Amino acid sequence: MPTTVHGIEEIKAQAGADLGHTAWREIDQPRVDLFADATDDHQWIHTDAERAKTGPFGGTIAHGYLTLSLLIPLWSELLAVEGVAMAVNYGLNKVRFPAPVPVGAKIRAHGTIVSVEDVKGGGVEVVVDLTVEIDGIAKPACVAQAVYRFYA
Repeated sequence: MPTTVHGIEEIKAQAGADLGHTAWREIDQPRVDLFADATDDHQWIHTDAERAKTGPFGGTIAHGYLTLSLLIPLWSELLAVEGVAMAVNYGLNKVRFPAPVPVGAKIRAHGTIVSVEDVKGGGVEVVVDLTVEIDGIAKPACVAQAVYRFYA
């Protein structure tokens, strides 16, 4: 259940907030294959299950950028913003992929709002630390700092 805020002032009040965790999501081979088709990245470690069994990861793994792209739906499980005219994904300050996501694994995200600053045009810029965890694996799959802007 996401934290729900209404309007710019309630967003500002979330500075420093721990948003908790999302639900777990399984990463299956059809999703990985679809991402490979969308990005033209058909490297065998992602799409060739037989060959990948003898590879460095013991099976196929999700693309790092697939994991990163899943921050879009995962973010919506952490914070719901109502009462604003527009929301913009402004970009990323930093992204790392410390551990691969094996196909069949479950992932979830954890988020903390680092800062909320006023920006031109009656909006705020929200910087969020996001960590994608893999069920049963100590190292995270992805560590990212995302930047969003919300306008009244």
